Amino acid sequence: MGKSIPATGGNDRVNTGLDEVARQKIATALGPVLADTFALYLKTHTYHWNVTGPQFGQLHALFAEQYNALWLSVDDLAERIRALGYAAPGGLATFGRLSTLGEPETAPSAEEMIRDLMHGHEALARILRPVAELAGEVGDIVTEDLMVQRIDAAEKTAWMLRVQLA
Repeated sequence: MGKSIPATGGNDRVNTGLDEVARQKIATALGPVLADTFALYLKTHTYHWNVTGPQFGQLHALFAEQYNALWLSVDDLAERIRALGYAAPGGLATFGRLSTLGEPETAPSAEEMIRDLMHGHEALARILRPVAELAGEVGDIVTEDLMVQRIDAAEKTAWMLRVQLA
């Protein structure tokens, strides 16, 4: 995990009940979560543009619903980092360094897109769990709740994709 960058200084010190060490640990842990969520958003949006075949209409709409949800979660994650008093990472190069989710080199088939996104959401759920645990350990119930919500969304989305393959 990367280092977190304080976004406040001087009299702007954050005083919300979490000490500096706890806030820094959480902000640092959230950076890769933000990057992986953005990577999955971008992949989903790209698949929305490039899906073809007999399921085009259904998948085009499904992928749009999913990338819109991911986009909103990117904002929630970045704003949580900011609320903790740190700068949210951004930019493709930074996200590329922080993300663990890969991207395809070519446009896969519709079935491969579904499978890839399903695996991406499952991976995201696995990535979120330790951050939820860390947040619970340091008493950051807001981040813990956000991670639980994101795990729920990732698992539900993976399920919605999985049934497309049946």
